[in-house]
Amino acid sequence: MKSIFFKIAAVGLIWLFLHSPAPEFNGQAFYYSKQKMELGDWGARMSEAQKKQVAARLKNRLEKNYILNFNKEESLFKEKEKIDAISGATDSWGANFTRGEQYKNVKENLLVQSQEFYGKKFLVKDKLQKIDWQMGSETKQIGQYMCFKASASIPTQELTWYDFDWDDLNTDDDDNTDAAVAMTQVEAWYTLDIPVGHGPGEFYGLPGLILEVSAGNTIMLCSKIVLNPKEEITIEAPDSGKEITKNDYMSTVRRKMLEMRNNRGRRRG
Repeated sequence: MKSIFFKIAAVGLIWLFLHSPAPEFNGQAFYYSKQKMELGDWGARMSEAQKKQVAARLKNRLEKNYILNFNKEESLFKEKEKIDAISGATDSWGANFTRGEQYKNVKENLLVQSQEFYGKKFLVKDKLQKIDWQMGSETKQIGQYMCFKASASIPTQELTWYDFDWDDLNTDDDDNTDAAVAMTQVEAWYTLDIPVGHGPGEFYGLPGLILEVSAGNTIMLCSKIVLNPKEEITIEAPDSGKEITKNDYMSTVRRKMLEMRNNRGRRRG
């Protein structure tokens, strides 16, 4: 009789264990990014001293620091604001084309990102860009974590949609529908020790937290991880601004910059 009772009790405990909600899991990852300075034809005519001066002036845009708050399904990625080392002020021009606070939900396939463009607030809502990761067998140690390599080819526009390049105004969207899509080769290193599908910026979808990623001329590296921090972390999607898709946001910025260029040309004339 006792053996039957113990069996029933054991089965009951196993059922409770399997059907109890998993303990909440969250963390913070701190990243820094470095971008190579590309001066194009100008660089060939500049001295090394001039190049160093330009690099110092552009330091805020070439080197950035970020925080990624995450749990099993959601993440919130944001830049830590930095004061310009030369002028003592924030970079107002660059601020118009930097990544805003970015929320991702990998379960709901949702991106919500706040963007401010010349004083107007936008709330960009869209699906996450699908990434076809190719899993590699290479490994390397990053801090205390063993990491595995993965690579992918991603449309460049999907990685820079919040940014702006004057060259964008030299192309006509209607005339380039059949043009080849520019792609960026991406190399990422993730750790299975933190089994969440998150990463910095637009990168996600691997079986572990992404600790390092190289894309084009930019590298982003995790410098510190805090799991289940004592202080509660907040992971909420931004909710302020005019709701818009990524494509519509890019079109809005392009129209405004084209208008500014044309107005400047008329004043000169």
